[in-house]
Amino acid sequence: MKAILVVGDGMADRPLRELNGKTPLEAAEKPSLDWVAENGVCGIMDPIAPGIPPGSDTAHLALLGYDALKVYTGRGALEAVGSGVEVLPGDVAFRCNFATVDENLKVVNRRAGRIETDDASRLARVFKEISLEKHPNVQVIFKNSIQHRAILLLRGPRLSTMVSDSDPQKVGSSVLRVRPLDNTPEARKTAEIVDELTQCFHKKLKEHRVNSERQKKGLLPANIVLCRGAGKLPDITPITLRYGIQAAAICVMPLVKGVCKVAGMRLLAVPGVTGTYDTDVIAKANSALRAVQTNDFVFLHVKATDVASHDHKVQQKVRMIEKIDTMIEHLIQNANLEETIIAVTADHTTSLVTGEHEGDPVPVAIAGPGVRTDDVKEFGERTCAKGGLGRTRGVDLMPTIMNLLGKTKKFGA
Repeated sequence: MKAILVVGDGMADRPLRELNGKTPLEAAEKPSLDWVAENGVCGIMDPIAPGIPPGSDTAHLALLGYDALKVYTGRGALEAVGSGVEVLPGDVAFRCNFATVDENLKVVNRRAGRIETDDASRLARVFKEISLEKHPNVQVIFKNSIQHRAILLLRGPRLSTMVSDSDPQKVGSSVLRVRPLDNTPEARKTAEIVDELTQCFHKKLKEHRVNSERQKKGLLPANIVLCRGAGKLPDITPITLRYGIQAAAICVMPLVKGVCKVAGMRLLAVPGVTGTYDTDVIAKANSALRAVQTNDFVFLHVKATDVASHDHKVQQKVRMIEKIDTMIEHLIQNANLEETIIAVTADHTTSLVTGEHEGDPVPVAIAGPGVRTDDVKEFGERTCAKGGLGRTRGVDLMPTIMNLLGKTKKFGA
């Protein structure tokens, strides 16, 4: 028995006036997602706990069977690992955004208009050899990934993850001064370093040729780097050891790649996979079909549904759900359904109205041999709530799938 878990990032949503009171999942044409629901067992799932809006980091840890409330140690290190940066004991890493600020350092756009990756890469080159005046023994590693996203890693003695963010996470607010979150010399030192770097980044970026070119084209300049989520690697047992399985992941976002990598999964590169609206979902499906031949578990992630919600693009989100549906169709038509579990869910609800992650539960459906089917016939937030899984938690999904694969151990005598 094998399993493929498909995660539509931020795919769940709330009813919308523009869709006549339906959610994007309810409004989309999605016969293949509905097939999984009709031929499987359904439920709704709180990634962390009821009413708690999960971050993408904690949500994916939960989906892979980890209690994020116990093992989470910050986003930055996961992002760094997923970006191909080695994280050593004692390193402190941050998730960063290229952003746009005005002359008073008030945030105009937190993603610099979703700057193109090529432009961001050109900007990132000026940070290759940064040295800190007050802390010359601390190494600074900066690397951009996709669009506005980047990571900052600090390596040196006596650093701490106990510092606040410079990112206010709200347009119109001023860039925040980084503060120590405990009364230790290590936290004070780390906060001072990030503040120094924030000023350095702003000075170099506002004078950069790339931003001059962008402004001439009517595009937003990426004139600052905002930092958040100071972290170190979590101490977790890989799922490959926990369940005695071979596992692979198909994802492009550095954070998700990082979570999957620390969970012991092999990362598969797929040409044409972008993390944006133009991602090649059939290439993803074909890669999953190949991977399931030699792996017990394959994790398949699609990002752009979340992007659409953050950007308040209703029809784009509906179209991405329909694009995911074509990927599911390809899996159904080409997988050996007599020995393959297909599970579908979202990592969190992302509201098209607020543009933020919300604490609403997400739908989940699991189809395959041995599954006790229920009466649900449509994959959606309200329909799946009537299914046989009831209301479950993110941390319960992996044991549920592994049980169907015969990979769980009896508890008790």
